[in-house]
Amino acid sequence: MAGFMEVRGPGGYAVQVLAVAACYYGAGRLGLLRRLVVEGAVVTPLWPPTGVAVAALLVFGLAAWPGITIGAFFTVLTLSPPDVGMMGFLFGNTVAPLCAVLLLRRSGFRPELSRLRDGLALVFLGALSAMMISASVGVGLLLATDKLPVHNFWPVWLAWWVGDAMGVLIVTPIALLLYKSRRPLPLGRWKEATALAAVACAVVPLAAYSSISLLFLVYPLLIWAALRFQLAGSMLCALLTSVLATVAATDGDGAFAGLSRIEVMAKLQAFNGAMALTALLLSAVITEQRHTRRSVERACQELVEVLEHLTAGEVPPTPRSASDPEDRPRPGHTPGPGPG
Repeated sequence: MAGFMEVRGPGGYAVQVLAVAACYYGAGRLGLLRRLVVEGAVVTPLWPPTGVAVAALLVFGLAAWPGITIGAFFTVLTLSPPDVGMMGFLFGNTVAPLCAVLLLRRSGFRPELSRLRDGLALVFLGALSAMMISASVGVGLLLATDKLPVHNFWPVWLAWWVGDAMGVLIVTPIALLLYKSRRPLPLGRWKEATALAAVACAVVPLAAYSSISLLFLVYPLLIWAALRFQLAGSMLCALLTSVLATVAATDGDGAFAGLSRIEVMAKLQAFNGAMALTALLLSAVITEQRHTRRSVERACQELVEVLEHLTAGEVPPTPRSASDPEDRPRPGHTPGPGPG
């Protein structure tokens, strides 16, 4: 798959693994800053390490999986001392991103996220389907070790699953964009980007902390960001909104005031999920349409050049592709000279 980084020698591989572990651990520490207790279990509304893990496997290849396990090990150590159940958590946190990447590969996923099918694959295969594994393993271990009553399985499982899926939906596209970014925006675009950032910094806190529930105000911002800056703009706006909404929810402020923990988690995850889906799929559709328009413009320009040469009685400078069956030499046939 395009985007894999070549590993040269065991030293380069070790550096890769350690870099993945460090990024996973750092993302885990950030995710643990805001957590909720659902039916006695600690869950995070947005778990960034899953997004980091999927992006790392897409960029470096499946061989980078030990970095995920190492990062997960040190992340779990911050919550509880090592025990037998930790092996199960490490297994679930490692296997889920691996399965996500395998499913994405099978679907023909491109890390550039330049097609609608790439966005759909990341949503339904990488996030919603594969993250069931980590949620099932994690909550199953809580049941097996008597840390969670049986009747609380589904609320905790749903919160765990959505938190992991949100990490993939929001963090993975941003991580892939950071890896692929090569050139800055033109000066004229920076002015509009600055204006968008200023409006977002004013509107998003108002939407998250307003007591009359103004969360819907972020959608015009997402549309503006997707139309003008595609994936980079829409996902950065979605990340800012998700972080502020999570902070407001865990503090019980704004649109989440007066709600129970279950209601807070349900409202927050429904909002974050709808917002991330809108940002990701809308930007993918716009990017795909722009690529299609550019392809049509190039084809029209080439056709104009061919017609100009034909009108002048010259041989067109651009021959047909060698894959065209008509261009392949036929037995006993020698191509003759062109017209004129």
